[in-house]
Amino acid sequence: MSADIQQDKRARFDQLQESLSTRQSTTHFTHAGVSVIAFMLISGAAGKLFYDSLRTPLLAWGAALLALGLLAYGFLSYRKGRAVLVEELQRYEALLALRRELHLDNPAALLPR
Repeated sequence: MSADIQQDKRARFDQLQESLSTRQSTTHFTHAGVSVIAFMLISGAAGKLFYDSLRTPLLAWGAALLALGLLAYGFLSYRKGRAVLVEELQRYEALLALRRELHLDNPAALLPR
């Protein structure tokens, strides 16, 4: 019975390790960062178009709408990244607990008997 429990724990450990091998939160945070930088660049260009023209050009309104869309996308990506990060941290804690239960950090336990 103990061998079955050990195998189940080891299978769960391998599954957690595989799921944590690629971090999705970093992708969401990267999207958020890039979209905020693009927002700053495009909103600056739109502001310059508004400031320099006597009549407001349609391009300035389009750039302003694009900048607001990028800001909204950045905010949503950041929120999604935070949610995924919480899940990843919970899985990481479970992985560490399984490591302790399986005595993987103890080199003496890994030696053949």
